[in-house]
Amino acid sequence: MSPRTSRPARVGQYLALLCYLVFLAFPFLWLISTAFKPAQELGSLHPTWIPEHPTLDNFRQAFDEQPLLRAAANSLIAALSAGVIAVVIATPMAYVMARHRSRLSTAATGWVVVSQAFPFVLLIIPLFLILKNLHLINTLWGLIMVYAVWALPFALWMLVGYVRAVPPELEEAAAVDGAGRLRILVSVTAPLLAPGIVATALFAFITAWNEFFFALVLLKTPEKQTLPVVLTHFLGAEGASDLGPLAAAAFLATLPSLVLFAVIQRRITGGMLAGAVKS
Repeated sequence: MSPRTSRPARVGQYLALLCYLVFLAFPFLWLISTAFKPAQELGSLHPTWIPEHPTLDNFRQAFDEQPLLRAAANSLIAALSAGVIAVVIATPMAYVMARHRSRLSTAATGWVVVSQAFPFVLLIIPLFLILKNLHLINTLWGLIMVYAVWALPFALWMLVGYVRAVPPELEEAAAVDGAGRLRILVSVTAPLLAPGIVATALFAFITAWNEFFFALVLLKTPEKQTLPVVLTHFLGAEGASDLGPLAAAAFLATLPSLVLFAVIQRRITGGMLAGAVKS
C-alpha cells in the first residue's frame, strides 16, 4: 500500500476509534454531570453537559437515604474473597493444563471457553437449590462461593497463558537440584507468575464487585445486600427514580472498577497473549 493511500486509511481508522471512544464515554460523562447537578437543573427542559451550579447535595442525600457504606463493605468482602479463592484454585489447575498437554486438558480448555457462553438465568435455579440445601441462602459465604466458581473459568484461562510463558528449563533445573513438583510450583513458578496472579485476582474482584443478578436473587436481608443491589433502592414505583442521589451513588460505585481496570488493563492483555508465540 502506498503512503498516499495509507494516510487516508489511517485517518479513517483514528476517526472510527474516536467515535467509538465517545460512544463508550458518553454514559459515564453524563453520569458525572448528573451527579453534580442540583434538583432544579435535573428537572430542566434544556439539560446541559456541565452543571451551571455544581453541588454535593446529591452525594449527601445518597448516604442519608441508603446504607451505602455497609453495602460497599459487603461488596468488598465478597469480591476480595472470591478473587482470592478463584486464584488459589486456578493456579495449580493452570499449571497442570499448561505443562501436561493431552486430550483431556484440551477438552477442559474448550469447556472453559464454552462455559462462559451460558446465561445467568440457566444457572440460577440449580445454584439456588444447591445453596438452599447447604443453608447458604441469604449469606455472604454463599454469594462468595458463586462468585468464585463463576470467575474460575476465566481465571484458569488467563493463568494458563502466563504459565506457558514461563520457560520450562527453569523448572527442569530445579528438578535436577532435587526439588519436587510442589516445591517447584511454590518456589520457582509462582514468583514468576506473580504479575499474572495479581491481574487475575483483580479481574475476579472487578467482576464480583459489579455483579448484580446473583446478589439480587440470593440475598434477601437488607443488611447483607451488596452495593449494586442497594442502588436499585433509589428507584421508586412505576419507574420513578431519585435521579440525583442515584447518579451520585452510581458514580461512587463505579470508581473502584475504573481505577483497578486502569491499573491492570496492560497485564490482562499480556495474560491473554502470553504463550501465543512458541520459543
